Amino acid sequence: MSTLQFIWKNQAQVYALTFEHLWLVGVSMLLAVSIGMPLGILVTRRPAFGKAILGASTVVQTIPSLALFGFLLSSPWLGERADRLAVTALTLYALLPIIQNTYAGIRGVDPSVREAARGMGMSDFQLLFEVELPLGMGVILAGVRVATVITIGVATIAAAIGAGGLGEFIFRGLAMVDNRVILAGAIPAALMALLADFLLGRLERRFRYL
Repeated sequence: MSTLQFIWKNQAQVYALTFEHLWLVGVSMLLAVSIGMPLGILVTRRPAFGKAILGASTVVQTIPSLALFGFLLSSPWLGERADRLAVTALTLYALLPIIQNTYAGIRGVDPSVREAARGMGMSDFQLLFEVELPLGMGVILAGVRVATVITIGVATIAAAIGAGGLGEFIFRGLAMVDNRVILAGAIPAALMALLADFLLGRLERRFRYL
């Protein structure tokens, strides 16, 4: 039986695990954007916090994914539910590119545009939301795109702690030494990452050339 035949025969389970994977990635990215963008904005307004914020998010990126899952597993509240733990770990992994690109997108706005906006009497709040964020959105979305692709890949490790997702097939295939089962999880995850990269790339280019 080929890999495609295996996927077709087990399509109900493939759909269920794909949905679980999408849920983990979607919730994690929503949280990462909600946390990462404000932190990136904070760094542009308070550079003194920059080293601490970027340093902490960089340290998280250097921790092997399985080790981070294992470390969080011992946390009293997080360790009670696998999906809660997985979402926390994935959110932490997604922060760095979002924070960096939010900072770069805002700081990359032409200083003359910023000065013109201030000359028109705009407050810092208006400058941020009416000038800097719209003009820097292409760069910010590039960070979101990178973070999304990373999260889709790392989310396969979530199966190791019982959080579900397409990693279930990958770990099961490794235990059985069966490439068909491994590919049943790896192929949909790869296609998901490629699709997310394509769609967010289109959106990014649209904002870059507004």
